[in-house]
Amino acid sequence: MTAQPFRNLIDGEWVPARSGRSFEDRNPADGRQVVAEFPDSGPDDVAAAVESAARAFKSWRLVPAPKRGEIVFRMGEILTRRKEDLARAMAEEMGKPLAEARGDVQEGIDVCFHIGGEGRRLHGFTTPSELPDKTCYTTRQPVGVCGLIAPWNFPLAIPSWKLIPALVCGNTVVLKPASAAPLLARHLAAVAQEAGAPRGVVNFVTGAGGAAGEAIVRHPGVALVSFTGSSETGRRVAVACAEGFKRVSLEMGGKNALIVCDDADLDLAVDGALWGAFGTAGQRCTATSRIVADGRVHDEFVRRLTERARALKVGDPRDEGNDVGPLVSEGQRRTVEEYVAIGRQEGARLACGGTRLEDGGREHGFYFAPTVFTEVAPGMRIAREEIFGPVVSVLRADGFEDALRIANDTVYGLSSAIYTRDVNRAFRAARDLEAGITYVNSSTIGAETHLPFGGTKQTGNGHREGAAATAIEIFTEWKTVYVDHSGRLQKAQIDNN
Repeated sequence: MTAQPFRNLIDGEWVPARSGRSFEDRNPADGRQVVAEFPDSGPDDVAAAVESAARAFKSWRLVPAPKRGEIVFRMGEILTRRKEDLARAMAEEMGKPLAEARGDVQEGIDVCFHIGGEGRRLHGFTTPSELPDKTCYTTRQPVGVCGLIAPWNFPLAIPSWKLIPALVCGNTVVLKPASAAPLLARHLAAVAQEAGAPRGVVNFVTGAGGAAGEAIVRHPGVALVSFTGSSETGRRVAVACAEGFKRVSLEMGGKNALIVCDDADLDLAVDGALWGAFGTAGQRCTATSRIVADGRVHDEFVRRLTERARALKVGDPRDEGNDVGPLVSEGQRRTVEEYVAIGRQEGARLACGGTRLEDGGREHGFYFAPTVFTEVAPGMRIAREEIFGPVVSVLRADGFEDALRIANDTVYGLSSAIYTRDVNRAFRAARDLEAGITYVNSSTIGAETHLPFGGTKQTGNGHREGAAATAIEIFTEWKTVYVDHSGRLQKAQIDNN
């Protein structure tokens, strides 16, 4: 069966890469299967997409914001009708279990309906002038051409976080998804076109980060770059954007801690730890990669966690009976294997897992067993570096204060969680955990689209995605307007003393 070939969307037309080259998009549950082929784009393709977006911006910025919002609402309606088909395509392309894939699509739908309403709420403000017969107010203006670089682990949700507010705010875009899973972003771009986005407003290119991604970041016609990916790559994006005086929004790595206090409901904490550590096979920036357990409950918690982790069903993500799917690629699986070896060398104890799974119909997929390390010290690499796989490290804490200290001992600051029945501890943790997100008696994953999403330290650069108010800050510029209707020259500060 021949894989379906897809193309770039540039200036309203679906076109191949100018080089004629393409790459294969494979099913991680069966690496022999090519799901689709995509253009292997380079700087010439990006330049054409940016030029198209720049032309379209001249008229799109003048479309009334409520009308832009109506197009986004139609996108939400189309995605709703196609939710199941899109979820199944996602499960096949990047290995996310069907229930999670449906949630990913639903997130895109929620973003459309939530942000679409901002077309009628792009509020500025008015304020009194210090001078008579003078009116002062502010408006929000679109930034221009936005380069949107999205990862593979949330192949529809994260592109929607970027694309939808950019459009409602009056920007035009060049969207580049990760090469490991470009299919859902392609469908999102097609839905935007179908919903009525004018020619050139949404452009879509695929290709390697070092070619297409670098070209987007460095193109002088791109006014803003929104990037989600690793901290290492994000640092390079930030430097390049600084050189070009571009606005940049970065959402990067995490090494998220879940604290289990001595008064925690242990079964509930195990539920949260399993979901946080092994949902999407641990391939989330918000994944629970560290568990900090109070010494008084540590051993019992580990016993329950290990027992439950061993019982998880790992297999084809399209099978509703499976809990965990494959890693996205063989390269990602090798990375996880390397970290397991590092953990053992460092002296951590492998409580369960630690091996690739290549039996029972998993021979051709990139499966890895849910893995739990215990006796982990805070300085070990497995406790400090993002693994992006189904591996969780359990660290022992000597009380609540020590648990906070261990949880905060990281260069990242994305998500955090605490399990406790003590309301005072809960509120102290919410205040003192150094992270952009804190959950109480819930896992480190599960962000809702109408709340700000992002982190501190090396996780991000201060911007937040998700919530309308914070997303709009990224994609608009403030403009201050002074209207003097006095009929004479008035000098602020000088005439008011």
